[in-house]
Amino acid sequence: MADPAAANILPRSFYARDTVAVARALLGKIVVHRLGGAVMAGRIVETEAYLGSGDRAAHSFAGCTARTRVIFGPPGHAYVYLAYGMHHCLNFIAERAGVPGCVLIRALEPLQGIEAMRARRPRVRRDREIANGPGKLTLALGIDKRHYGADLTRGPLTVREIPAEPPPEIRVTPRIGIAQSKDLPLRFLIADNEAVGKR
Repeated sequence: MADPAAANILPRSFYARDTVAVARALLGKIVVHRLGGAVMAGRIVETEAYLGSGDRAAHSFAGCTARTRVIFGPPGHAYVYLAYGMHHCLNFIAERAGVPGCVLIRALEPLQGIEAMRARRPRVRRDREIANGPGKLTLALGIDKRHYGADLTRGPLTVREIPAEPPPEIRVTPRIGIAQSKDLPLRFLIADNEAVGKR
């Protein structure tokens, strides 16, 4: 495989469309985080779409607040929040400015900087378990609320595409771990990828 950290960064136009389309298209793309002297990269293998209209599970359902303002802003930025007071979750903003929509990154397949990731997840035995959950991947990559609003098209946190890779086979399921709007088929994963969390 080519160096994932040297692959082309996805342009803002990639995110400026329907949230579900973005959630599906993100599968197979590469999250790259440069932190200190480490370069860490992982392939996105599981996502969930959160819609702005009629989706009670979306943080934006109640409108624009201090917490959710980035979701209503321009696409291609990060929305990071603390879940259950324990772990951070990484989301990418979709749609056009003023229209809420975001994609939760649920799992990554580690590709580069694995030792740096393991240093933050020392009890993990298998590489496929380093980032197979939304809180696990942010811990492994060193992502926290400092990355709220980060521009994904520039800077230390980017999303990239390795040219000529075949599109993955996608499975669709209801979202998991939520109480509201839980039956919507808005969870997308790469079929048979071992780094996917709960199947």
